[in-house]
Amino acid sequence: MTSFATALLIVAAVGLAAVLSHRLGDRFPVPAPALFLLGAAATSDVWPRLEAVPVDQVERVVTVALVVILFDGGMQIGWRNVRANAGAIVWIGVAGTLLTAVALAVAAHLLFGLDWRIALLLGTALSPTDPAVVFSVLGRRQIKGRSGVLLQGESGANDPVGIALLVVLLGTTHFGIAAVGSVAAAFTLQLVVGAVVGVVGGMGLLWFMRTVELPAAGLYSLRVLMCVVAIYALTTLAHGSGFLAVLVAGIMVGGQRAPYRVEIERFHSALANLAEIVAFVMLGLTIQLTGPHGITEGHALWIGLALAALLAIVIRPLLVGALLWRVDLTRGERLFVSWTGLKGAVPILLGMFILQAGVPDAKLAYEIIFVVVAFSVIVQGGAVPALARRLGIPLHTVNPRPWGMNARFEEEPESLHRFIVAPGSAADGTTVANLPSDDLWVSVIIRRGRLVTVTADTVVRVGDEVLVLAEPDTDVASIFTRTDIPGPPPAPSARPPHATSSRPNWLRHAPMRAVLRMRR
Repeated sequence: MTSFATALLIVAAVGLAAVLSHRLGDRFPVPAPALFLLGAAATSDVWPRLEAVPVDQVERVVTVALVVILFDGGMQIGWRNVRANAGAIVWIGVAGTLLTAVALAVAAHLLFGLDWRIALLLGTALSPTDPAVVFSVLGRRQIKGRSGVLLQGESGANDPVGIALLVVLLGTTHFGIAAVGSVAAAFTLQLVVGAVVGVVGGMGLLWFMRTVELPAAGLYSLRVLMCVVAIYALTTLAHGSGFLAVLVAGIMVGGQRAPYRVEIERFHSALANLAEIVAFVMLGLTIQLTGPHGITEGHALWIGLALAALLAIVIRPLLVGALLWRVDLTRGERLFVSWTGLKGAVPILLGMFILQAGVPDAKLAYEIIFVVVAFSVIVQGGAVPALARRLGIPLHTVNPRPWGMNARFEEEPESLHRFIVAPGSAADGTTVANLPSDDLWVSVIIRRGRLVTVTADTVVRVGDEVLVLAEPDTDVASIFTRTDIPGPPPAPSARPPHATSSRPNWLRHAPMRAVLRMRR
């Protein structure tokens, strides 16, 4: 028990240090994943016994972690954002991944003399990106506008694409023109099956969440987690991309109304953060930095640095920039997206696939992948905040809100809505009494994390978080979110007193609890 308690204490201390390292993003441009990865690699050099963890066990743990991360990423993106940017996300996520893999393979073969097979595997492994690294280095700052959605959507799409392509390539025994058809067919099959199962599984999961009640609130999040694991496993058994399936399922579920939705999202966000820590630490333990067999003693370091610089400065800006040519972005946003294709846990996991397959020069490829990921996370990731300021990328700081109000209902409150007031909406700059509808009640306004007393003369402003009660057939969203409302809202003097509402003024601004009690 003493040795076990000691091990638990060490694990808890490492986990706590990993959690606290995220605070560095507020002060220093140091991505937390870089600390996990390099810290674990350096620790394994000091205590060689840590390198005894079997590679296949690390691979399985990281696979499960990636399933959790992709599902959470899909929920954060949500169907609404995907629907508005689907073409651009699929275009750079699929075409960008394939072109990057080919370009890196050609560079590895021509510049460093690697065999065509290992060069193609290496290029495929290095093609996916990781948004967690970008958002980690930004800390509390979030990217506004279309570029943030594209970065998150691209990385979500190209992870399953890169994994599916590598799995197909590893299953191919002969490389050549004749193998192109079989590789393309198997690759397409994986993506199609993964997308179909993801859509069906996501819709089924959403139905399951809405209709089947459970006796305890904590079981709802666990049910979703088990369903996500089942979607991945079933898709893999059907020879599809399980990673794509869980991503699509997360997109289908994200932002949809369901019981305990907020708790489910928080649970999976916390679980994804834990999965990221575990994945980078486990992957770092598989690398030896120094010593007779370390990265610094062979050619992997210099090949990796050269490929990383080539990828960051030449390959990705040219290819992704060309793919984004028809996408509606500013010049600064296009340059920012081209630079911030940062690498993360997925390339190292794919390197482990190559290592496990026993391909010639697999160890060299794995070490090169590690060097490229480390360069991408530290050098590219460290430059992201300064580059965002230089290019005028809109960033906004999201301050934590540790305090909240809770209201629970036995049935779904169809008449209760929550909105963030958008610029140019009908509600922006309008008093509560003059909102362009007689069938809604503003119950709560939260401004900069503080409650605002709601009266008839309270002015609604951009960024306000409002809770609104409305009749079921009232188009409340058009008042608070749309920017294409024809004409400004009427001035107070333009509307006769008897036309403001057919209900008493006190009822229009009654507290939520009182209004709900009266409606019941």
